Amino acid sequence: MDVNKDQATAEFAPLTLEGNAIRLEPIGPEHSTLFWDATKEALDEVFRWFPWSMRTMDDFRGYVDRVLTEQETGLSVGFATIERKSGQIVGSTRFMNIDRPNRHVEIGSTWIVPPWQRTAVNTEAKYLMLRHAFEHWKCLRVEFKTDALNQQSRSAILRLGAKEEGTFRNHIITWSGRVRDSVYFSILNTEWPEIKLRLANRCLR
Repeated sequence: MDVNKDQATAEFAPLTLEGNAIRLEPIGPEHSTLFWDATKEALDEVFRWFPWSMRTMDDFRGYVDRVLTEQETGLSVGFATIERKSGQIVGSTRFMNIDRPNRHVEIGSTWIVPPWQRTAVNTEAKYLMLRHAFEHWKCLRVEFKTDALNQQSRSAILRLGAKEEGTFRNHIITWSGRVRDSVYFSILNTEWPEIKLRLANRCLR
């Protein structure tokens, strides 16, 4: 038995994170249909910047299967974003590229249904995930990356308090064949206390 692998899988097992406006619940097999139903009328808007195709029901099944496979090996922890008041699915996000030996993770694969974009949903989701990463997993850094052309995402990451670190040129070949540059950002554990206060205040407004 691979003890280290079992420990990593247990430590990064699916979990629920509860906030004021939202709840982050573990992704399960049923979410391929639920995500499709939540986004099928706005696929181009929601998934414009995703590097892989999210255009068909099969795409959603493949995505959820991939997340669940990565969860089994401790590489990813995926969430459905639920608005607490209505109980509706309003998005999804995940911890990914989990590097346990070096104590860092990436927060990514984030999408939000249009009516809840530019609301408190994204800020609170990031706050809950950052708090868990730094205070429970004792991470040294949390990473973010986005398409260099996605100015809205870049600005949102900077507003969290993350630092831009640089651009990976010709980084990803997207589903459409476009070669994407990716901009990387990070927050360090030493920066978290100040950022935590600012994000907590924003979530309580």
